Amino acid sequence: MGNKPTIAISHLGCEKNRIDSEHMLGLLAQQGYSIDANEELADYVIVNTCSFIQEAREESVRTLVELAEANKKIIISGCMAQHFQEELLQELPEAVALVGTGDYQKIVNVIQRVETGERVTEVSQNPTFVADEMTPRYRTTNEAVAYLRVAEGCDYRCAFCIIPHLRGNQRSRSIESIVTEAQQLANQGVQEIILISQITTNYGLDLYGEPKLAELLRALGKVDIPWIRIHYAYPTGLTEKVIDAIRDTPNILPYLDLPLQHSHPAILKAMNRPWQGQVNDNIIERLKKSIPNAVLRTTFIVGFPGETEEHFEHLINFVQRHEFDHVGVFTFSPEEETPAYQMPNQVPSEIAKERRDYLMEIQQPIAAKKNQKCVGQTVEVLIEQENPTTEECIGRSIRFAPEVDGVVYVRGKGQLNSIMPVKITDADVYDLYGKVI
Repeated sequence: MGNKPTIAISHLGCEKNRIDSEHMLGLLAQQGYSIDANEELADYVIVNTCSFIQEAREESVRTLVELAEANKKIIISGCMAQHFQEELLQELPEAVALVGTGDYQKIVNVIQRVETGERVTEVSQNPTFVADEMTPRYRTTNEAVAYLRVAEGCDYRCAFCIIPHLRGNQRSRSIESIVTEAQQLANQGVQEIILISQITTNYGLDLYGEPKLAELLRALGKVDIPWIRIHYAYPTGLTEKVIDAIRDTPNILPYLDLPLQHSHPAILKAMNRPWQGQVNDNIIERLKKSIPNAVLRTTFIVGFPGETEEHFEHLINFVQRHEFDHVGVFTFSPEEETPAYQMPNQVPSEIAKERRDYLMEIQQPIAAKKNQKCVGQTVEVLIEQENPTTEECIGRSIRFAPEVDGVVYVRGKGQLNSIMPVKITDADVYDLYGKVI
């Protein structure tokens, strides 16, 4: 059948999407397809789309239109393929295939069929697939960092969120499968693993009948990876057992990403997260007491339907009282398939934007103060970029997760993809500055 076509991938959206992209590339490379970073030179471009909020969809559409105008043959995968199947095929004649969120493992077969002239749709209505350590993977992060998916999908039905509609219910991998992949990554020289799923604290509930995050963390403690970071830890799942496992397992970083979304019980109830309003304050205080060096990141949604000035004031006080290390603030995005889309008392977008900007202003001095406390300390820094001519490097301390938090600018000779001691000499709102010692 002559030479196989070359494939490029345009990756959009979150790190969960990134892992799907890496598995597609791994499967294609295993079957002898050439992977080209340059979309212009590739025969096919896979666009792994995001459909989480309006802004993400707009970015996905822009990418698709640009590629269509360049007469590229496009394979649309990911959340938008799951979300808008027929519309995409109608609007984009250049789209030769659609691949859903639970169908990316079929990518080789999809391309083989497209090569025969078929226009392919592979979109399971109820996604059930989750890749494991046996699925080939072609990593796109830098050599020292890898994301490790512990589960896919979500059983919660938050009123603003379309993810269960796009990715199905939770399906966890076994502890043995995750540990095996962690060991594979360790053998490749990875220094930091980031555990991800939609709700990492619910890990194992579907598979074992109860959450098993604590057991997973202790098992990962035996793998030779210096840093293991936890993303998307819902506060209700941070039991004493889990907190003890974080504190007692040396390579589990005391860094927690807690997507709280709001503080006021009335708004949390409207978001269909009523249980959370009872635990927010308690769990944060308990975390700080049990893990005094804990680094806490959170995200909030402002402008949710029905959010009054009083509700927003409650959120401001909450942020000021708890002094999170890192805060991300999003304005509410109305998604048609979610209950929040139909709710009364929608907040005008300009008010939501004002609230977002104000909350970020409140957070900035808190973040600056937290960073300032690092000045004079010697901290471990994972070096991710280096400039050999100037002997300057860029890396991250355990305070910073990749892409969402700050970085450490380092003077002196660092070693790429290794963890080095750095004396912190200065700090600003988001970043630290130091020198190799």
